[in-house]
Amino acid sequence: MGNKSNNGQQLHPKNIHQNGYHFTELIEVYPLLKEFVFVNKYTTETINFADPKAVKALNTALLFKYYNISFWDFPDDNLCPPIPGRVDYIHYLADLLANSGITKNISVLDIGTGANCIYPLLGNAVYGWSFIATDIDKKSLDRAEKIIKKNNLSDFIQLKNQPDSTQMLKGIVKRDSKFSSAMCNPPFYGSQEEAMEANARKLEGLGNDAKTRNFSGKQQELWYKGGEKAFIHTYLYESSMFKTNCFWYTTLVSKKENAESMYASLKKLGATEIKTIPMHHGNKVTRVVAWTFLSAEEQSNW
Repeated sequence: MGNKSNNGQQLHPKNIHQNGYHFTELIEVYPLLKEFVFVNKYTTETINFADPKAVKALNTALLFKYYNISFWDFPDDNLCPPIPGRVDYIHYLADLLANSGITKNISVLDIGTGANCIYPLLGNAVYGWSFIATDIDKKSLDRAEKIIKKNNLSDFIQLKNQPDSTQMLKGIVKRDSKFSSAMCNPPFYGSQEEAMEANARKLEGLGNDAKTRNFSGKQQELWYKGGEKAFIHTYLYESSMFKTNCFWYTTLVSKKENAESMYASLKKLGATEIKTIPMHHGNKVTRVVAWTFLSAEEQSNW
């Protein structure tokens, strides 16, 4: 048995990572992980979670072991997503869709998929969903395309470049587009400085000298002028322009006050239903906010 580092995360009941990591099994499928594993003072196998290369190796191993992925690589300056938390969003989204009677032929729009293409990989592996995944960065999309092709997922995941960095849905969603859901993990910070300070605090909490660590994550992944709130409100406004193209619009929201500010805006924009789904990852509480513009009749005829 491996590290129990995600104990207390209160992951979704269907999340297979709630009992920690089985390092012996993970090293079997991804031997490169071995050099990063050590036994800590509690005689538990673990890795240094402040080392980006160790984190990348662990998450690659999780994809290889549990999600039928055989290739997953991208530059070290791109963000490496923690698989347990990312798959939680997928599971909660599946619950939301199922509660609306949507269980078949599910098509999802992933806004800002990044070089790692993580949500489409997980959503397809766990539930067989199809995706259109967007990004403003062509280099990230090239990396994502390589991952998709090497895993034979081109029939399920289509990539689209968003040419205008101020837009999210415009230029992507067409008049006849139809999505079961849209999902998004917005940039949390308003500037590079804000992101760097947060990273330093995080590393300090992990017991590391932040000055010795590489800062991982590209601009479009981490910060957006006006921060999370500005990004989300642009998304809300654009979603109101495509009211019948998507059943559930959703986004991750890290700050409680940003979620609260969404409710007033969405009601003004004509949302017929708004839901907040809490997610607990260790001491961190985040949430998915979901909204629809469909009437009861439109929902039942979907």
